[in-house]
Amino acid sequence: MMGRFDRHPKRTMPTLNTASLPDLIFTLLFFFMIVTTMREVKLKVEFRVPPATELERLEKKSLVTTIYVGRPAEEYRDRLGDEPRIQLNDAFATPEDIPAYIEAERSRLSEADRPLMQVSLKVDEQVRMGLVAEIKEALRKARALNVSYSVREQE
Repeated sequence: MMGRFDRHPKRTMPTLNTASLPDLIFTLLFFFMIVTTMREVKLKVEFRVPPATELERLEKKSLVTTIYVGRPAEEYRDRLGDEPRIQLNDAFATPEDIPAYIEAERSRLSEADRPLMQVSLKVDEQVRMGLVAEIKEALRKARALNVSYSVREQE
């Protein structure tokens, strides 16, 4: 005769011990804080900013949005040519793309910081002023009126 198996065991499942859960969470949080780096923009354009005599440092860098303008870097010249290009974050752009870019950058700021947002133009000294005027017009359309130019100290 075969043995009988009880279908309903009388034992109950032990409760899960969660005492070490906070330690585990803080360890993971600490790990991610150490290995995470702030995102850097990979420059796809070459520029040498013009010299100036009257310089002023920007106070709060987190409120600064940068637009780069210059010749495409060596690796992109075969495809894009030698004409100056606009770079927004990690992508080439046209002046028509600037209002959407400014709106996206503005939306990442807190409500109190949005009026303090500043746009910094890092423009190569050889770029024609027509392109800079187009960029400034696009910034006006985006209501980004606090604009500064990045320069180097005159030697």
